[in-house]
Amino acid sequence: MRSLWMLVSGFLFACMGVLVKLSAVYFSSIELVFYRSMIGFLIICVIVSVRHLPLSTLYWKNHCWRGLSGLGSVLMFFYCITQLPLATAVTLNYTSPLFLTLLTTMILKDHFQWLLAVAVVLGFAGVVLLLRPSLQEDQWSGGLIGLASGFFAAIAYLNIRHLGNLGEPDWRVVFYFTLISTIITSIWMLFNTFHPITPVNFLLLLGIGITATLAQLALTRAYRTGKILVVGAIAYSTVVFASLWGILIWGELLSLTSWLGIGLIVAGGLLSLRASIKPIRE
Repeated sequence: MRSLWMLVSGFLFACMGVLVKLSAVYFSSIELVFYRSMIGFLIICVIVSVRHLPLSTLYWKNHCWRGLSGLGSVLMFFYCITQLPLATAVTLNYTSPLFLTLLTTMILKDHFQWLLAVAVVLGFAGVVLLLRPSLQEDQWSGGLIGLASGFFAAIAYLNIRHLGNLGEPDWRVVFYFTLISTIITSIWMLFNTFHPITPVNFLLLLGIGITATLAQLALTRAYRTGKILVVGAIAYSTVVFASLWGILIWGELLSLTSWLGIGLIVAGGLLSLRASIKPIRE
């Protein structure tokens, strides 16, 4: 099933989250986004050059909207990772399928089934449970920013779907996304401090760029060729992968209430999956 490309993306994004958290002791979140974008752009440029892929497009406006919404989501997500436990940060970012359910109903005029309504209620009830016991008083800003990153991710995914319907290939969507992100963050970095790059943290940056780019390619293919709500639900696999990494590396043991919140968010995604594949099967 083409939507299962999201499972590949989910694992790679969880690995990226680990590398971002490890890199946070060396770089600021804006630096990490800058290097992620730049390395990803260079990788895509190599692919384009080797395969002689055409870059011309008639849909500059659509690529710009996808780039801006995606960059906004990544900036907030990276900041959230540096401030919160990895499982919490990833779960907040992956509220995007819940926002997708709402956006596809309002924008794409998908029929809003009662099961989807239950999915949204369960999902956001899970958000409340996850935030309240997990965050200290000084972490609430990070939590809200993480939630906002999920909203902007949903907008970016809708733009990816639209570009796919227009016939734009995966690599071209990722190329313009990394180009836009690199240009904007490089300008931003002119007003920030560059921290020194050592052989050790360079490997971390390289890992972030590679995993993020491969994950983005898999994600773009999933949203371009799969069913949008099915793909959105499978995106929750990243929460599972991130939770395991958080426990293994940092011993991030969340409370029972927090795990219940994560469970409700995942259940909301799974209900969205069931509702979206019921009328039409791939």
